[in-house]
Parts: sequence; structure tokens; C-alpha cells
Amino acid sequence: MFTKTDEELEEMGAKITTREIQQQPDLWQEAFKNYTDKKSEIDNFIDKIISTYPTQKIRVIFTGAGTSAYVGDTLRPYLNRVGDTAHFVFESIPTTDIVSAPLDNLRSDDPTILVLFARSGNSPESVATVDLAEKIVKNLFQITITCAPEGHLAKKAENEDANLLLLQPALSNDKGFAMTGSFSCMTLTAALIFDTNDEDKKSDWVKTMIKMGQEVISREDEIQAYADLDYNRITYLGSGSLSGLTREAQLKVLELTAGELTTIFDSSMGFRHGPKSYVNTRTIVFDFLNNDKYTRQYDVDILEEIKGDDICEEVVGVGTSGDNNFSGSNFLIESGDKDLPELYQALPDVIFAQTFALMNSIKVKNTPDTPSASGTVNRVVKGVTIHDYE
Repeated sequence: MFTKTDEELEEMGAKITTREIQQQPDLWQEAFKNYTDKKSEIDNFIDKIISTYPTQKIRVIFTGAGTSAYVGDTLRPYLNRVGDTAHFVFESIPTTDIVSAPLDNLRSDDPTILVLFARSGNSPESVATVDLAEKIVKNLFQITITCAPEGHLAKKAENEDANLLLLQPALSNDKGFAMTGSFSCMTLTAALIFDTNDEDKKSDWVKTMIKMGQEVISREDEIQAYADLDYNRITYLGSGSLSGLTREAQLKVLELTAGELTTIFDSSMGFRHGPKSYVNTRTIVFDFLNNDKYTRQYDVDILEEIKGDDICEEVVGVGTSGDNNFSGSNFLIESGDKDLPELYQALPDVIFAQTFALMNSIKVKNTPDTPSASGTVNRVVKGVTIHDYE
């Protein structure tokens, strides 16, 4: 797909999505520069909140809808290990949950940083979440991470002292139906903000991540070989932050094939407890391999178990080569580093998943740029009624 001409891709209805997947390593470099340029402003914003509540835990709620919610799911596990847990409690709560049941998710007396992820910044649930939080939470701060400077949330944040606006690279505002660069850039930006590792380490990790992303793109023929197999069910598994990533990986397949292929996601450990019933002779299973030596054992264990069951089409480990690799089929990124933290590993991994979803869209004779022929699913959600909250 990535070596085809624009004209060829246009004819397939795949030009926008293909190029938006392909450009992500360049966008990560730009997102990192944006972060370093604004680092002093970011640090001052966060330090001021901590100094205001020096003895009280501050809730950091990552929120968004759909793919934007999965940003938080991917961030939370890693940050609960390496974030500033002396001052923050990291949570991931979708805007859809907050809007439908605000008092289940917002507490008036808890100082809260609402970190809102939004590609367009115009989704009804995102706008309503901000309105509800401002009504309910007495001490509310916001970090708006969005790709659209003209969106409602970006415009609102521009003039609010308690709202830090972090615009993402212009080309991350995906024009295609599926979120690709918007997901990976917003994830990277939030990781850089809340990861307490030193800046040199983070810089090195981003450089490695960029090389890995470029390698995944260059090895599309290997991904195509998986897409050419005989299956109609796709399973994504992982642990820690890579468990969060499985939600986004499976959603890309559902979106780009308009549900023609069925998907499931789970943690590597959780899959045995019922969901494994999904696996049959026409299932392909992917597990995102964690680089943590202890955690990786569980990823490899489930891969070996499913391989030993000998009932599914293919079982694949995806990630970086480590001291403990799956004995079966692997897509191991050679430019990776076995010490790369899982959250940074997630972004080259997601390029693999996006590319696989793109190929499946073509396989089922869909058009990736406009996959919902019925128009019942939209790039920016429509048809949402936001009810008055008293």
C-alpha cells in the first residue's frame, strides 16, 4: 500500500488513510519538538497545581470518546508506574461515561486535571464533558490535547488560565474516517508530559520509536502475508499499556471493514477466562509483546497455549525481540530496543495494527477513506442528544 502511487490509492479509495498511517513517524518528531518548545509552560502549569494542593492527591482523568478514550487506556497503566504518583492518581474515563453518569465519575471536592483528547474538538460528548466538569468539580484544571485549532475545545481553551491548550501537528488532524496520527500524537504528547523519566531518556526513546515506525512501514509485505490468510475473526491481546492498545487495534479493523470482520480484544491473562471461546479455525491472534521481562512471560504463555491448541489460522507475537520470544510466528521490529518502555512500544505497534486494518479493508472490498457506505457511522459522531443536567 505504501509504495503505490497516489493515483492508484485514489482509485482504491485509500489514499488519505494510507498516507496518514505512513506519515506518523514524521509527526512524532514534530510532536516531540512541540513538547520541548512548550515544556516550561507545561511544567509551570502542573507545578502550580501541585503547589496549590501539596498534601492532597490530584485526580488526572484522561478522557475522550472512541479512539480518543483508548489514548487514556493506553497511558494509564504505564503512568501508574512511572508518573508522579505522590501527587497524582491517573484514571481513564471515557467522555461517554462521564456524560451519561456524571456523578459516578466526577467528585466535587477532589482537585482534578481533566486531560481531554480530541481530534476535532467538536464531538458532542467532549463538549458536554467539559460543561459537566465545570459545573460539578470545584477545583478543576484542564489540559486540552487536540488536533484542530478551529475546533470548539481549542477555541474555548485559548482564553482560560486553568486550561492548557496543546495543539498537535497540523497533519495529525486526520482527514480520513479512522483516527491514526491523531491517536499516536496525542498519546505521545501525554506520555511526555507525565512520564517522570529524564528528558534525555525520553528523547532517545522517541528516536527509537521513530525508527521502529519507519521499519514497520517498510515491512508491509510481511503484514500483507498475514492479511492474505484465511480468517474472519481477529484477536488482539496484550498486557499493561499494550492491553489498552488492543482496544484501538481491534477498533481499526471494525471501522475500516465496516464490521465485515469480527474482532475481540483482551489482556493476555484475561483471555483464558471465557473470551478464548472466540478462537476457531478461522481466527488470527496477535499479542503485543511487553518489553518488561516479568510481564512478557504472560504474553508468551498465552501465545504458546493457543499455538498448542492447534485450532486457529495463525498466532503471532508483535513487538521487539527479547530474552523470551514466542516459538511461533513473530513480527519482531529489528530496530527496537528490548528496554523500550511499553508505552513507547505501543506507537510502532499501532502502525502495525493500522496497516493490517487497512489491508483488511481492501480485502473485503471496502474503501478505507470512506468505510461506512451506509453513513450510519461518521467521522465526527452525529445524532447525540445531550440532556440537561440539573
